[in-house]
Amino acid sequence: MDKKIVILGTGGTIAGTGAAGGHAYLAAQLGVDALVQAVPGLQQAAGMALQAEQLAQIDSKDMDHATWLRLARRCAELLADAQVAGIVVTHGTDTLEESAWLLHELLPADKPVVLTCAMRPATALLSDGPQNLLDAVLLAAHPQARGVLVSALGTVHGARAVSKLHPQRLDAFASLGSGPLGWVEAGQLRWAHGAAPAAGAPRHGALLQSRAFNQAPWPRVEIALSHAGADGALIDWMVAGGVRGIVVAATGNGTLHQALQPALARAVDAGVQVRIASRCPLGHMAAIAGRPWRDAEGLSPVKARISLMLDLMQQA
Repeated sequence: MDKKIVILGTGGTIAGTGAAGGHAYLAAQLGVDALVQAVPGLQQAAGMALQAEQLAQIDSKDMDHATWLRLARRCAELLADAQVAGIVVTHGTDTLEESAWLLHELLPADKPVVLTCAMRPATALLSDGPQNLLDAVLLAAHPQARGVLVSALGTVHGARAVSKLHPQRLDAFASLGSGPLGWVEAGQLRWAHGAAPAAGAPRHGALLQSRAFNQAPWPRVEIALSHAGADGALIDWMVAGGVRGIVVAATGNGTLHQALQPALARAVDAGVQVRIASRCPLGHMAAIAGRPWRDAEGLSPVKARISLMLDLMQQA
């Protein structure tokens, strides 16, 4: 049986166009077929057939639940196909880490799903998109690759640790704390620890077939920030507006402004689930005990929001 890699296009800067020497461009202008055609020898490098599909065409700053639903469904269908060896998703950089985490929480990890991107549009003089796409296809075709991965600028990241840390540099992504999983160098994959990392089973895989996941709207979960001068007005407003969950980006080791705490307690009393994450990009805050809310288990605020949303669906 001939194996294949499926490339799903969702738009983003990698599909953007603009003046070759300028900074202004429009994301999501080129179709995924054009991205594939811009990399000569892509199929030969993969060593298997390629199939390209346009799943969405958006700037990833505008990622929404409906697009996530289509992406997760299609990835699940493809992973169940014995002919599919792996999937590559071309994606905008702004919310790539969120989409990666959503897919990590939902999809079986027996095959690779590789998200890739670009910081420069396709029409830039030195676009990073073609090389990133080539590296992503090589990674998706690698026999040891498993689970949801991110490939950018020759570096392989895991869905949990990866974050976009810079608004403009080519090396915008990093895996703070744990470091990268590996690198694609001269067409070869080199694992950081000499072997492919284990890919665990998804925590919310059963949701793919559930009514709560497959119908709108998804549970409303918002992010609040603990900062100097914070008060509880925003929390109370969220609760009045029907929020189901709140993630607080707390200071330091999960500390909260004293004015926020009574408002969060009122939210919990109203049936809202609260998770506490840290604003700090490095480190892992201590577990929370003896409080009416839980810590986010080391996730960033945006990834904690996704996990809480999926938790609420699973409880439905």
